[in-house]
Amino acid sequence: MNVLLGHDGSEGSWDAFHQTLERAAVAGDDVTIAIYDDTAVDATPEEIEQQVESELDAYEVDVEIRHIDGHVGGMLVEMVDSENFDRLVISGGKRSTLGKIRLGSVAEFVVLNSETPVTLVR
Repeated sequence: MNVLLGHDGSEGSWDAFHQTLERAAVAGDDVTIAIYDDTAVDATPEEIEQQVESELDAYEVDVEIRHIDGHVGGMLVEMVDSENFDRLVISGGKRSTLGKIRLGSVAEFVVLNSETPVTLVR
C-alpha cells in the first residue's frame, strides 16, 4: 500500500506517525510524510522533520519526506488523489462535551474532498 501521512507536529500527528510506521514495518507499505505548518504547534516544519528523521531509526521503513504549504487541505487532497496513493492518514477529530466529533479545518476539508480513502487517527 502507498500511504501519504499528513504531519503538523501536533500530538495527534505523532500518534498517526507511530501507528502508520508500525503498520508499514509489518505490511511493507510505502510511506510519504507531508509536513506542514500549524500555528497551534510551536515546532517549525524543519524541527518536525528533524524529529521525524530521528524517530525513523526505530522502524525499518524507508520514508519520503515532503513539505507543503498554502492551503494544506487542498494540497493533501491534490497529492493523494493525483499521485497514486492508496490512503491518506491524518490526525483529526476530538469529541465535544456532547459526544459529537469535531474536525479541524484541514481534516474536515480532506474528508469532504478526497476521492482516496482517508484514515483519521484520534
